[in-house]
Amino acid sequence: MKITRLTALLLIVVLVSTAAFANGKAEPLGTEENPIVWSFVPSGDTQEISAGGNEVADMIFEKTGIVVEASVATEYAGVIEALSSDPPSAHMTSLATFAYVVAADRGVVEAELVSVRYGRPFYDGQIITGVDSGIKSIADLKGKTFARPDPLSTSGWIIPSLTMRAAGVNPDTDLKQVVDAGGHTGVVTAVYNGDVDAGATYVDARGNIKEDHPDVMDKVVVIEVSAPIPNDGVQFSPVVPDDMKEKIITALLEIAADEKGAEALNRAYQWNALERHGDDFYDPFRQVLQAAGVDAATLVGE
Repeated sequence: MKITRLTALLLIVVLVSTAAFANGKAEPLGTEENPIVWSFVPSGDTQEISAGGNEVADMIFEKTGIVVEASVATEYAGVIEALSSDPPSAHMTSLATFAYVVAADRGVVEAELVSVRYGRPFYDGQIITGVDSGIKSIADLKGKTFARPDPLSTSGWIIPSLTMRAAGVNPDTDLKQVVDAGGHTGVVTAVYNGDVDAGATYVDARGNIKEDHPDVMDKVVVIEVSAPIPNDGVQFSPVVPDDMKEKIITALLEIAADEKGAEALNRAYQWNALERHGDDFYDPFRQVLQAAGVDAATLVGE
């Protein structure tokens, strides 16, 4: 009988409490009892990310026999801690740029694949506001409420906070309030509804709510666009054996090249394709942080 991934995951529920350790030894990574946990952080709708991630995980299982379990975390810091635990409780991640740099510099993860959106392995950030807010420039953000997706979001907070400082706005003291919206869609929604004065997302997260709010492009306007930022992608914990990692990478590249697989990747994280890039792909971004005097470890409380 062919064992599907759904059957495998159901077996986890039944057997994990008794079979995680057999004869005092942990079950091999990538099995039903000890799946590879692939951690995402919401950039859009959590249910869509989970559904798309699990669909891709099913395809990986079909191609390799390796059990991968997609998991949607609530914040980047939690995923970094999961990578840093002993043993790690996350083995694959899709961290955004800044969070990846923090985790990589700790030695708990390494990039292997970078996503492609709209034909580029880079993306841009934007600062948005309500059309009637009176905010026309970065300087106008003083005394205003501001929404961010996550404290470690590259386009949603790290780059905007550097941009504010360069314009003479201290995000720690000059903003009236900073609200964590839980994702880029949440930021757009908060600005659209007038719950906050402004916010930051990737370009162009406004489209995430266009179906429900067709006038979003008119009501929510962009006042600043960042320089290009390296995309997120797929990163692995050092505990994943090299041969297993290569099988998963090969499978993901095949999935990205297949129409059904591409649809699943797009559903999960709006990825149009995947390219092989290692840690050095993020070095130019590290140089930006260094030039700005930003200590990544300090920002995450290390």
